Amino acid sequence: MNGFPWADFAACLAWSAAAALGVMLATFAVAVRKGLHRIVDVAWGLGFAAVAVASLLASAGAGDPARRALVTVLTAVWGLRLAGHIARRGRGHGEDPRYEQLLAKAPGNRTLYALRMVYLLQGALIWLVSLPVQAAQYVPAPLTGIAWTGAALWAVGMFFEAVGDAQLARFRSDPSNRGRIMDRGLWRYTRHPNYFGDFCVWWGLFLIAADSLPAAAVTVVSPLVMSLLLTRGSGKRLLERHMADRPGYAAYTARTSGFFPLPPRR
Repeated sequence: MNGFPWADFAACLAWSAAAALGVMLATFAVAVRKGLHRIVDVAWGLGFAAVAVASLLASAGAGDPARRALVTVLTAVWGLRLAGHIARRGRGHGEDPRYEQLLAKAPGNRTLYALRMVYLLQGALIWLVSLPVQAAQYVPAPLTGIAWTGAALWAVGMFFEAVGDAQLARFRSDPSNRGRIMDRGLWRYTRHPNYFGDFCVWWGLFLIAADSLPAAAVTVVSPLVMSLLLTRGSGKRLLERHMADRPGYAAYTARTSGFFPLPPRR
């Protein structure tokens, strides 16, 4: 693993951690003032955008300029789109039931419990998942086919995520669809086009860093963690548990792929 600027990369890790922490602490202050912790979901995307910019600035003069610009722009575009979508979706709504249930279990001060179990935890996850974005800033080699494959995979992910979110928002805006299961558009081929999109985005960003074997070796944990979060953690598994009792959902799950897009089953 010689040839990779480990000391500079370590310094970048500290700046990126500070950026993620700053976003989360600012969000925590706003949430406490409003009495609404669901706004932390908006900060999730903003945190990744902040880490991308912070790592770009901290690594000035290092790495291939085209790779640095590519990974920063792709991460920021993904994070800002996600933050904007969640902000619009949550406008006018009360507290998210997930956070109500979590804080109901607080053994002591609910505010400090929220800081520890929601904001600091999500800040740590942002820092961990964004390791490929940080490492890519230091890869000196020009972009190769591996990196461009990663950019193409990112584009596929953005398509599924953005189009899936737009289709679901349009479906929900029609009063005649109240109580019905969304099974149109991309939702006909996968029960979670937005989560599948996230999966592609983060494996794509990993491939942009993977032109360097050292960078790939130390950052592969990031897309693996994101994949577990999406499929086994707070993503797919939690949402399907919430949807399980809705009329028609069992039939929908029987004919529709649980994650990777596939033709509907008979």
